[in-house]
Amino acid sequence: MSRENTIQLEETNMNKPGVNSLLKSINLRSLIIVFALIAIWISLQIATDGTFLTSRNISLLFRQMTPIGIISIGMVLVIVAGHIDLSVGSIVAVSGAIAAVMQTQMQMGTIPTIIALLLTGLIVGVINGYFSTFQKIPPFIVTLATMLVFRGVTLLITGGSTISGMNPSFKYIGDGYVSQLWSTIIAAIGILFYLIFEITKRRSKTSKGMNVTSTNWFALKLIAVCAICVLLVSTMNNYEGIPIPVIIMAAIVIVVTFISKNTRFGRRLYAIGGNSEAARLSGINVNKEGLKVFALLGILSAISGLILTARLDAATPAAGNQFEFDAISAAIIGGASFSGGQGTVFGAVIGALIMASLNNGMSILNIPSAAQFILKGLVLLIAVWFDMRGKIKGK
Repeated sequence: MSRENTIQLEETNMNKPGVNSLLKSINLRSLIIVFALIAIWISLQIATDGTFLTSRNISLLFRQMTPIGIISIGMVLVIVAGHIDLSVGSIVAVSGAIAAVMQTQMQMGTIPTIIALLLTGLIVGVINGYFSTFQKIPPFIVTLATMLVFRGVTLLITGGSTISGMNPSFKYIGDGYVSQLWSTIIAAIGILFYLIFEITKRRSKTSKGMNVTSTNWFALKLIAVCAICVLLVSTMNNYEGIPIPVIIMAAIVIVVTFISKNTRFGRRLYAIGGNSEAARLSGINVNKEGLKVFALLGILSAISGLILTARLDAATPAAGNQFEFDAISAAIIGGASFSGGQGTVFGAVIGALIMASLNNGMSILNIPSAAQFILKGLVLLIAVWFDMRGKIKGK
């Protein structure tokens, strides 16, 4: 079902009173994955004898998930538009290699390095988008080719060896923390802006005669979101504060969510994914929008490479290995559909958090790598199975 049809269905169901109105007016799949995340956390807390939900581990978990989380934010929009990108891991690797060379051999500063990485991601994304859209080569083939090409470029740059010794300011991007005081201030400002945005949006809908949920349910939603934010920030503050990568990812989530929901570009992506030919006939430049979304993913992948390299204080030829799998899994688990037209940034981030939680929990439990691969594969298979069953029932 396309995003437009989902919105129409939600607005229709909002006219029905009671609990049924609530259940049908919210994104049921988003609710399911949130409960799945909670269930996974509770299970891992029990299995690890209380280690998993400690302040230190939660802080570590969120810092570890940011590289995949940032990529999944762009990946979900690519999938929404009906495409796929297998080159994101190689973009992470080549970005890290370029950063290491600039920092250690060329003695470049942090700002020029960041600019170079963003340009690298943009160029690779444009290459992927150009051949996938304007040249009509299947994105799977294009990005598979660029995955191999830029993995080879990474080996050439690094010489097959690890390059370490970054500038302290560069390292801070990956392993730094915001102090407890500033973490609290940032959280308070974020909550305030969230409340203002939600209340303003609700008033706008009401003034236009659009249906909205009851005041009680609306207040409950705001309280729940704010409580979760306060709980997470308090937990991280009990350790060292909010990690810098988490701040970066949160900013990206806000920006890309706004783009996907409140701009022509975002609406066009959902239209293209829902029905590409209909979108073309309605005047949308399908090729141009496809190029843009690949470029966006390229930039986000470069940012992921920046954070990973800064956190490790090193660039390795194997950096970003299997990131494409984790990012695609996160997007699908979060509600995206391979057929296009469906998926949200929020869902992709929760999906990335689920994948990171499984990785983190299994590492604490010392589960063998073979079993970890099997479990992650099964999780992806189940997510796709649910997606396909939903489509079959919808026919």
